[in-house]
Amino acid sequence: MKISIKRQYFIEQLNHCLKAISPRTTLPILNGIKIDVSDDQMILTGSDSEISIEITIPTEIDNEEILEIKEPGSVVLTGRFFVDIIKKLSGDFVDLETTENFQTKITAGKSEFNLSGNDSNQYPLLPEVNNADSLVLSSAVLKTIINQTNFAVSLSETRPVLTGVNWNFNEDHISFTATDSHRLALRRLLDKTFNTEISNAIIPGKSLSELSKILSDSDEDVEINLSQNQVLFTYGNMRFISRLLEGNYPDTSRLFPENYETKVSVNNSEFYHAIDRVSLLAREGGNNVIRMTVENNNVELTSNSPEVGTVNEDINASAIEGEGIKISFNSKYMMEALRAIQDEEVTIEFFGTMRPFTITPSESNEVVQLILPIRTY
Repeated sequence: MKISIKRQYFIEQLNHCLKAISPRTTLPILNGIKIDVSDDQMILTGSDSEISIEITIPTEIDNEEILEIKEPGSVVLTGRFFVDIIKKLSGDFVDLETTENFQTKITAGKSEFNLSGNDSNQYPLLPEVNNADSLVLSSAVLKTIINQTNFAVSLSETRPVLTGVNWNFNEDHISFTATDSHRLALRRLLDKTFNTEISNAIIPGKSLSELSKILSDSDEDVEINLSQNQVLFTYGNMRFISRLLEGNYPDTSRLFPENYETKVSVNNSEFYHAIDRVSLLAREGGNNVIRMTVENNNVELTSNSPEVGTVNEDINASAIEGEGIKISFNSKYMMEALRAIQDEEVTIEFFGTMRPFTITPSESNEVVQLILPIRTY
């Protein structure tokens, strides 16, 4: 293999590949990035068995030469070390040349590195995903869906299915649900269907987090294909493959009561910053608990720390309906829920002091955040 490639573009693609490489892999060759060069393109591959990323680099992009192929070939080079070298080199282009025993010479400017590589034939094959049925979303929409749900996945492996987001395919919409048993995030994609024999797929939160870092806020299409145990996202020159979580996701539909006891509408940004201020003492107390009181058409937030003091803040509510209520909740959960809603005004519906309450945009039901209150004495 003998090539010359535009260094800055190479760094961007290598950084994407690194997102699939885990230092905890049990297979040493998966610490590396596979470089496969044919007559007209280069393919980079990174994988940790759970996530695999494959990036195709052509010789030209928009009539600009990116890659000059002098001799095809392939090699696996230690991922993070190799990428660090490319980042620290100078010059616009970097040259790579491998010998028969996979020694790889990397040159740019006045620098020359020689790395020991591995045989690419030892690298595991990527999983196959059926391309028959596909769902197409814009990059911006998919990134937003991930940001509105993924933060609520469980970080505990006690119930593995809760470490992923459940994609549920209905006749007239698709729903995306994440929960850690203390809070729940739901996003509905209305008037969108996916013609697949699979009724739902649980995608690991870690996979979606890494995918979100790659996606841009653009209208570029992302094609999504599902098999029984894998999902493939095709985005530009990249194929992102993730395993699916096995098991039955809990039925969360019964968590949403129909008749609220108390309903409060507030400005999202103002409420968020009020929570942020009041939580200063909640964090100091170590429990993140804030108490919210709704009575006599007033809304008040309070928190206290025995060592520091107390804080009270009145909230400007645009509308209050129903009975008075006093309820305590985790300030971090509330702030993350509010951040996931992009609308200017949000509505909070309470169904009792010890029942979960919901936060939704005042003008739609596409996003629902649900939080379990905290019992205080």
